[in-house]
Amino acid sequence: MANKEMTAEQTTAEVKKDTIDAPALEKRSLTASILTIDSDRAVETQENVEDTIWHDLQNAYRTKKILTGQLGGIERMEGGGTIAIVYYKKFRVAIPLTEMMIHLPEDESHNYGELSQRQNKILGNMLGCEIDFIIKGLDNNSRSLVASRKDAMLKKRQIFYLPDANGNSRVCVDRVVQARVVAVAEKVVRVEIFGVETSILARDLSWDWLGNANEMFHVGDQILVRILDITADDLEHISVRADVKSVNGDTSKANLSKCKIQGKYAGTITDIHKGTVFVRLSIGVNAIAHSCYDSRTPGKKDEVSFVVTRIDEDRNVAVGLISRIIRQNI
Repeated sequence: MANKEMTAEQTTAEVKKDTIDAPALEKRSLTASILTIDSDRAVETQENVEDTIWHDLQNAYRTKKILTGQLGGIERMEGGGTIAIVYYKKFRVAIPLTEMMIHLPEDESHNYGELSQRQNKILGNMLGCEIDFIIKGLDNNSRSLVASRKDAMLKKRQIFYLPDANGNSRVCVDRVVQARVVAVAEKVVRVEIFGVETSILARDLSWDWLGNANEMFHVGDQILVRILDITADDLEHISVRADVKSVNGDTSKANLSKCKIQGKYAGTITDIHKGTVFVRLSIGVNAIAHSCYDSRTPGKKDEVSFVVTRIDEDRNVAVGLISRIIRQNI
């Protein structure tokens, strides 16, 4: 357990040591103001802009205000701990891994070393996303900052998930809310919904068959989701189930009526599983093919010619065969 990640206080000391001293806070006295071309316009130097931002950061530190920045890097400290680097208006903010609120089970089958590796992997997938944080410490001389994402997430949970005096919560079942995309894999998208992270599987992302979620969703996106279920034991243990597709109207039945038996349609292969080929037809219909008459082996993202042999209205899909491969995705 000697390799435990550092706390925010320990990280503050490390960051101070590693940061090159910045100029003193006292602003240089100017003998004259900046002469501008437009007489009604004021121009600030880079130093003045940074002084103003730093003053705002000091106020945010005192008031524990939630700030938002972009996750821009991951670094290993000399003491062995991992920190996430967040950029807020060009200022570098360090957040210890323990303050990123990446919860994974720690039990007999997952020792600390494995847990740390998995947390680092998840953190790597989050690069580029927007995250909230609260400043936990700052140094005026080096202008270094240490923050906590965990404190910001817990504060947002208290605001949006706990019931008010009337017993109503701002985030509730069946409500459509905005969410941040924090990580994307082929078959799943991870989002943060007002302080709670949850994963949305490909089948809940779109009515259309989705071959790769990366084609539609990207880290840093803000999307609309519908809350399907909320489980809250306490502030630190809140889980949310949500989907994206119910926010958009389901046009699959209307599009299926356009299909005619023995009709031939162009489409794109979205996936292949155990010999079954899943095709998204150009007319907006999901289709299944169990055989291919082309001598070539079909693959994902291939453009194909699909012949409808049967319409499955229960599953809203067209069933048929691939008559030929129009263009292979090589």
